[in-house]
Amino acid sequence: MKILLVDDEKVQRDLLQGFLENQGYEVMTAADGPEALEMFAVMPVSLVLLDHKMPGMTGDEVLDRMKKLNPEIRALMITAYGDVDTAVKVMKLGADDFLSKPVNLEYLLSRIRKIEQDILVVNDVRVAEELLDESPLPLRIVANSPLMKEAISLARRVAPTPWSVLIKGETGTGKELMARLIHLLSSRSDEPFVEVNCAAIPENLFESELFGHEKGAFTGASGRRRGRFELARQGSIFLDEIGELPLGLQSKLLRVLQEKNITRVGGEKNIEVDVRVIAASNRDLKQMVQEGSFREDLYYRINAFELEIPPLRNRREDIPSLLELFAARYGGQQMMEFLPESRDILIKYPYPGNIRELEHIVQRLVTLTRGSVIRLADVPAEIRHYQNMVSGTLDERLKIAEREMILAALE
Repeated sequence: MKILLVDDEKVQRDLLQGFLENQGYEVMTAADGPEALEMFAVMPVSLVLLDHKMPGMTGDEVLDRMKKLNPEIRALMITAYGDVDTAVKVMKLGADDFLSKPVNLEYLLSRIRKIEQDILVVNDVRVAEELLDESPLPLRIVANSPLMKEAISLARRVAPTPWSVLIKGETGTGKELMARLIHLLSSRSDEPFVEVNCAAIPENLFESELFGHEKGAFTGASGRRRGRFELARQGSIFLDEIGELPLGLQSKLLRVLQEKNITRVGGEKNIEVDVRVIAASNRDLKQMVQEGSFREDLYYRINAFELEIPPLRNRREDIPSLLELFAARYGGQQMMEFLPESRDILIKYPYPGNIRELEHIVQRLVTLTRGSVIRLADVPAEIRHYQNMVSGTLDERLKIAEREMILAALE
């Protein structure tokens, strides 16, 4: 990471430059504001360390001009006056933090490393979004929240590896979308992505569905059929809801993952299959292992890398963008607008069904709302009254519910 250090005191510049270069950073220095702006305009810089009090042009002025050139620039301000007013002013200008002199080098290093990680995560998210924009599939990931940004960053880092991935998350959080993203970011992106819903396959058809069958293998097998593992050859296979597999089927799946070959039902020939395994579950597989309902060896086979998608209630920063996304998707030619009251209550709702539930709610609102404005009264009653039903005494909840029903009727 390239750092631009701006300080009019040569001793301070040399001290900080030497310390940061010993930590592996590339450091450029400037003695005043004009020199710093000249360097900033022509050289790529990730982070600026600015002295607050400099002759001629203050650190505030320098940061303000830098932000106009590149609003994404990260900055740490160094000041001899560690008062609250200075801190507030510095933060309003867009600095990440301010440090009092004499600078605590350990704290400075921790802040720089945190900013460095933030920059890497933002870059991972940007790469993923650009890839999805170019994808022929109608995919879009919304990641304004820190938790979701971190999840996408982890997906980007693990995607180029050959490791199996276990995606954890509640129903409706977007596990399939994350699996597709890992596939698109991998070296197998031009090869098939094959999805298997483990909960939907009858036990007596499991082997035939996953491994294929030969003609005459069983009643109704009128011809040879390739299974999902063969169809996914050289690509990725997504084993959704793997926690729903009965123990007997888990052992058959484990054998394939260990030996990397399959035998069609009714066949004798071993067929080598080179696939990347991505599994997902909304259940706690580790707890299932302890209870004896999920094989421990299979758990460790599919869990070379674990990625957890946060529930929507823990990433509310993403809800406004998701509202706009789904309103545009289902609104057709009409641009739908959420009034502040309706938007507010939709953001606060906990969404036990996560993104899938939010999508269905917006789809319903867009379909049933007359006109292009979604008001509070248009929001389903179970969402409007949710807070009333979970807090307060019974009498208070009844009074609030009665009041809201009267207001809804008047609207």
